[in-house]
Amino acid sequence: MGKVQVYCGVLVHATKDECMQILQKHAIAVKDGKIVFVEDIEKFQQRTNEKEHEIIEIGENAFLMPGMIDTHIHAPQYPNAGKGLDRGLLEWLKSYTFPTEAKFQELEFAKTVYKRVVGRTLENGTTMASYYGTIHLEACLALCDIIDERGQRALVGKVNMNTNSPDYYIEESVDKSVSETRKFVDAVSHKKYSRVLPIITPRFALSCSQQLLDALGLLSIEMDLHVQTHISETKDECEAVRKMFPDYESYLDVYDKAGLIHNKTVLGHGIYLSDKERKKIKEKGASISHCPNSNLSIRSGILNARQCLSEGIKIGLGTDVSGGYSPSMLDAMRTAIHTSNMWSIKDPAHKAITHREAFMMATYGGSQALAIDHVVGNFEVGKEFDALLIKVDSPGSQIDVFKEDTPEDLIQKFIFLGDSRNIQKVFVNGEDVLQRKTGDKVV
Repeated sequence: MGKVQVYCGVLVHATKDECMQILQKHAIAVKDGKIVFVEDIEKFQQRTNEKEHEIIEIGENAFLMPGMIDTHIHAPQYPNAGKGLDRGLLEWLKSYTFPTEAKFQELEFAKTVYKRVVGRTLENGTTMASYYGTIHLEACLALCDIIDERGQRALVGKVNMNTNSPDYYIEESVDKSVSETRKFVDAVSHKKYSRVLPIITPRFALSCSQQLLDALGLLSIEMDLHVQTHISETKDECEAVRKMFPDYESYLDVYDKAGLIHNKTVLGHGIYLSDKERKKIKEKGASISHCPNSNLSIRSGILNARQCLSEGIKIGLGTDVSGGYSPSMLDAMRTAIHTSNMWSIKDPAHKAITHREAFMMATYGGSQALAIDHVVGNFEVGKEFDALLIKVDSPGSQIDVFKEDTPEDLIQKFIFLGDSRNIQKVFVNGEDVLQRKTGDKVV
């Protein structure tokens, strides 16, 4: 039996009651990947047993925080990150996204891209991601294998799309789409990954027939599966959905009637949801993935994140690569703050979200949005130890530290100025996955 690892120093996490709780001079103990206690260092030192404990000092100008959770990212779009942002959503899909995703029928191409995106998100502190794949079964299974090999935690979805899609990138029938999805779910379950789960992934209402949506809704309920899709991202999209589904009360109603809205559903964007739709999302226990970089980059709109938080809707952050050009959740936090500030400029009575709330949404809020807050998201005893060791003044850091800086000052500086150079270790279930070996090399 190995010793219990005890990290001593500054801890920061979010709880049900606090968006940011800073614990100075604290000890957090990890055994078999799980948190066994969190307590004041002095209390711990009074009862410590050196034979049982491996004490690790977090160090000066450093802190431990929960791993960041990306609630919405398109893995196959990673080659396009930083490209095509001069187009609106529907034109961007046609000119950049669909042609790139179609290439994933070539398995070696898919593996090359997926290795890059999983590695990049990990080095940027994303310990869990909800990934959209493509319509290609084998490529999606390869993504699961790569995630498992690298040690990341993830939900992975085989995309469904059987209408309003290009001839070269579309599923031929409802039966084929559902059959391939079942095969994907069964294959992922058979592999018994420790940290990778399947998620039902209709691309969005415009690319799925009602029959397909109904079948996917039944599948999600029958097998108790997570669901991810897009909703109300642009005004043009909302109008197109209204015309395509004239007998439905709203965009949300299309999904809800199909059985796709429940407590394991995460809805990307949600910028133009009505009051009634947001109320239904709250009642159903579904969540919203706020993707602020993407919303600004392709000029979709600006979500009122404060409104969602005030209404008690579960809300996490997403990079939405490649509509969002950055794979870093730090960027998602910053842009969430900036977009909320825009609401305050327009309406001085609007209370912009703070760095504390952005921190919460990137960690604990993300775990709630993906319905895994019983497993990860903060430093509660019994949860798995997904965490980042942050060194504010690491070599090459763009952050300058001054003697009057408080622990919260350093945390705030990291949120606004930090990058991967400040992320010294990335723990998933207690393992520093940045040091994990695949084959003969550290990746």
